[in-house]
Amino acid sequence: MKIWISFDMEGVAGIVDWDQCRPSGGARYELGCQLMLAEVNAAIEGAIAGGATEVVLNDSHGTMANLDPRAVAGNASYIAGRHKPMYMMQGLDETVDAAFFVGYHGSISGQPSTLSHTYNPEVFAAARVNGVEVGESGINALVAEHFGVPIAFLSGDAVTWEQTATFAPGGVHVVTKESLTRFSSANLHPAESCRLIREGAEEAARRVAGGAVGTPGITRPATLELDVQTGDMAEVATWARGVERVAERTVAISGEDLLAVFRSFVAVNYITRQAGGR
Repeated sequence: MKIWISFDMEGVAGIVDWDQCRPSGGARYELGCQLMLAEVNAAIEGAIAGGATEVVLNDSHGTMANLDPRAVAGNASYIAGRHKPMYMMQGLDETVDAAFFVGYHGSISGQPSTLSHTYNPEVFAAARVNGVEVGESGINALVAEHFGVPIAFLSGDAVTWEQTATFAPGGVHVVTKESLTRFSSANLHPAESCRLIREGAEEAARRVAGGAVGTPGITRPATLELDVQTGDMAEVATWARGVERVAERTVAISGEDLLAVFRSFVAVNYITRQAGGR
């Protein structure tokens, strides 16, 4: 059984500030990476205990090179680095039996969720898949559905699971923190968070082996709508293939091919950074 893990940072227990998530944060970032590594390793260990024979990691945070590869558990392979064509979903394909999302966070437009954003907070104000408001997990579910891969496990705050549950029928989740505001949360002790992640990942792998987890269930043709911060950003977004401007600050990407929809989104994510002044 092959388990593929996309991991982010903002949903990890104990992380509540951008300094913990960016190299410029110095010692605080180093601590953030240690907390994230512990939760990722817990997910790996749980997956292996549940029957996984291969684990692939995809670093999905920031510049996407946040782990010491020597410290990764279970001999898992590690996809890292910037400008990956599939971004947070690099490495997912039809050979994968299940996807795990570790350390995920809520959307920029939803309920308060610690350090919430949707890919780029300077550009995206909201996202919808077939009319349902989503965060990063819902956008990423397009790729999982394309390849027929279930999202079997998710860790993060409670808001993140609420935004993901529709796309993870039969999946297991672990709430690592309860968000109070966008910059505060009541966190589990890291040891407790890791214990629950390890147990949850094991249960998720067992459910996958038993055929008890469904694919995201996104109907085709699918439409991904993106609200952006300015009209200029909406105009720049239309430079990407398949993107249509449907309102002053809203663009839409539609099609039967969910992978093509996602790839166009990745292009929008990259090129609109220029319109955002970055």
